[in-house]
Amino acid sequence: MNTASKKEQNIILSIHDVTNRFGKQVVHDAVSFDIRRGEIIGIVGGSGSGKSVLLKTMTGLRKPDKGEITIMGKPINQITSLESASLLGVLFQEGALFSSLTVTENITLPLREYTKLNKDQQSVLAQLKLALVGMPAESGNKYPAELSGGMTRRAALARALAMDPVMLFLDEPTSALDPINASLFDELILNLNRAMGITVVMATHDLDTIFTVCDRIAVLVDSKIIVDTLPNLLKHNNPWIRKFLHSPRAKGASVAANDYSGGIHGN
Repeated sequence: MNTASKKEQNIILSIHDVTNRFGKQVVHDAVSFDIRRGEIIGIVGGSGSGKSVLLKTMTGLRKPDKGEITIMGKPINQITSLESASLLGVLFQEGALFSSLTVTENITLPLREYTKLNKDQQSVLAQLKLALVGMPAESGNKYPAELSGGMTRRAALARALAMDPVMLFLDEPTSALDPINASLFDELILNLNRAMGITVVMATHDLDTIFTVCDRIAVLVDSKIIVDTLPNLLKHNNPWIRKFLHSPRAKGASVAANDYSGGIHGN
């Protein structure tokens, strides 16, 4: 097998010439890039750059105005809802748990929708997912309002993992979390990626997450996208990238990342 064929096999999701606009405002202008199997890729950009919009487009929640997205070689508009649930797990901002359901009921919601498992089997799987995200078994009986911010994110992550998806999409997963819980969540994502090989795509502005977790960074700037490893982006001459990655806060995140992992990692 030649190198080109290996690279193609390694691509799990492909974005080709995607344009998103709201009225006359073009948010994404013919954006193209590939996501590789097993990587953690962060999507960053300034306010209004369309991080969440791109995430919704990649998961099929928003149809692009132009362009195509394929998942494992299949156009996203040809993927059934069952296939989508098995391929893509999504963690929305703030968790988006149903307040009237217990944590276990939230986790089993996709299982009830897409599988023929009985209630007992669903409950067992919910307990396994809770354990996977580091939550105690008894938390399954609680309602979202009874959880802390960090536990709410973990419960929402357990729901996103209910169908054992191939890819995990996270929208600002550490926003509004205190530094300790944000770091613990970063560590959880790394462990899931390493243990399960799950591909992770996250929209984030958290510099600690960017420096500690991500293999590559997709930067949305001027309606275009620049995708590269962090070490390469640190040498990039784009003004916004330089301002973002060389700020005092970014330097602090870089030091913390080096202390955590022994160095910034890239592909």
